[in-house]
Amino acid sequence: MSNFAVQDNGRFMIKIGSIILPDFPLLLAPMEDVSDPPFRALCKEQGADLMYTEFISSEGLIRDAIKSRQKLDIFDYERPIGIQIFGGDDESMSLATQIVDATNPDLVDINFGCPVKKVVCKGAGAAILKDLPKMVKLTTAVVKSTHLPVTVKTRLGWDEDSRNIEEAAERLQDAGIQALSIHGRTRTQMYKGNADWTLIGKVKNNPRIHIPVFGNGDVLTPQQALAMKNKYGVDGVMIGRAAIGYPWIFREIKNFLRTEELLPAPGINERVRICKSHLRKSIAWKGEILGVLEMRRHYTNYLKGLPNIKEFRLKLVSAKQGEEVEALLDEVSLYYRGLEISPELSPAMPIAL
Repeated sequence: MSNFAVQDNGRFMIKIGSIILPDFPLLLAPMEDVSDPPFRALCKEQGADLMYTEFISSEGLIRDAIKSRQKLDIFDYERPIGIQIFGGDDESMSLATQIVDATNPDLVDINFGCPVKKVVCKGAGAAILKDLPKMVKLTTAVVKSTHLPVTVKTRLGWDEDSRNIEEAAERLQDAGIQALSIHGRTRTQMYKGNADWTLIGKVKNNPRIHIPVFGNGDVLTPQQALAMKNKYGVDGVMIGRAAIGYPWIFREIKNFLRTEELLPAPGINERVRICKSHLRKSIAWKGEILGVLEMRRHYTNYLKGLPNIKEFRLKLVSAKQGEEVEALLDEVSLYYRGLEISPELSPAMPIAL
């Protein structure tokens, strides 16, 4: 039995520091402008075992930038939860970690995987994959600056010619991280093409690796989650884009792992109910203007699979007040009442972020 696995009444559990997770936990990936408290609340209700905040700039935290500080908001019902930070300077990462530590999350996660240009140009995120000594230096600075467990999310490498995740994993472990999440693409792939899990499997099955390894990328259905578990032996999977507008993905995967049976797709009333709940939580946390505006990215997936939905969707993304959105959602519910939604249309497919 691995030294991060513990037994409870005969069941294996995953241990990260003092955090105890069920066997084969489901993680909600940190996603910029998506993984906010309203969204996390819904994913938690549907079975997410470990969640992360949106990634936070270390420089922004130190400058006391309002948006960065707001991302530190966490709530007890979300636990266990990690706060994810990124940056390219070890001193800034150390200071940011101390700020994060004071907000009392359950762990600190380092982003070494974000592929977007505005992050990479600052020598942060996936750019660190081009400089493993720097990766170690930044990680060591974070580990030394907190009493919390430190984890990392990263990618296979910078490009096809430098897929160095096997070496990176060993060096990150040696630097003191207590879990590793790997997205099965390189930086140059961004979110295109298929995720390659073969290297994730090699990291997991490396006898030198004694920390939990979680796989990420193209886990869109319960069947895929089980296949990744069986084929590559990962300790759990991290769900990202498939959960946008479809938090039911967590309960569906858990049920399939347990029974190998698919749950029925949520009906229109359930979709509208959860979408309204998301909207209300968004408005409560951000205010009506921003709360309504930032919900627009979710409507496509909440209503995925409904025929002739385009007209309603256009109205929803044009609405400016919460009451107007709710009235439109009531119209959707009434219009599609009694419609059976095909299960193969229920999981949210990848969308560009």
